[in-house]
Amino acid sequence: MNKSLRKAVIAGNWKMNKNPQEATALLNEIAPLVKDAGCDVVACVPFIDLYAALEATKGTNIKIGAENCYWAESGAFTGEISAKMLADIGVPYVIIGHSERRTYFGDTDETVQKRTRGALDAGLTVILCVGEYLEQREMGITDEIVAMQTKVALQGVSKEELKRIIIAYEPVWAIGTGRTATADQANEVCAMIRNVVAGLYDEDAANALTIQYGGSMNAKNAAELLSRPDVDGGLIGGASLKAPDFAAIVDAATKG
Repeated sequence: MNKSLRKAVIAGNWKMNKNPQEATALLNEIAPLVKDAGCDVVACVPFIDLYAALEATKGTNIKIGAENCYWAESGAFTGEISAKMLADIGVPYVIIGHSERRTYFGDTDETVQKRTRGALDAGLTVILCVGEYLEQREMGITDEIVAMQTKVALQGVSKEELKRIIIAYEPVWAIGTGRTATADQANEVCAMIRNVVAGLYDEDAANALTIQYGGSMNAKNAAELLSRPDVDGGLIGGASLKAPDFAAIVDAATKG
């Protein structure tokens, strides 16, 4: 697979951190550090920060994303935010299926597929998360688990719509633990995901698909991870809340 055909994407996942004033301050700090980035830069922020983040990034190369969305356009779904609502205020990206949503809030492969469908219908670009638990890796079924998650999530997604999907491989055992897959482990699973996509669509579609690695990517390990042929970027947790660290990862992607 030819990595030069894909543009790296570095996306921050702020999780449940920062109020609107803090979000503005952090984005103002990040913006000059990444203005010459040779990759796409995205900040996915809490719902309450979206308006402030959109305002703070006007005239910059930073795009804004949400951390989740619901599949219905509207209705009696207390506490939910629809993809259409995000699109209506100008949010272009959304994270779907993060392991914390699956682990703590009941997301399943089926609801991830429905959320993905709703986001695509609203015109958003989806950062679709897949990944295995530690016990699944130890059982040797990482490929089966991640392939199934990928296949279910992409049900009904056309080849044209696939252009608005980024897949993020996030081993659950590496999220927020400080543990990181080795560069070879990360690349192995990213390559497997690409092969699954090639089987669902074709080689051209798979070769054009951006596949990120998440799971404790940081300023120190980013360059090695991003040097691998099937790792096209990162979905960054804690390091995205520190402007110099996030900028260092963007720089590594630009050089890699």
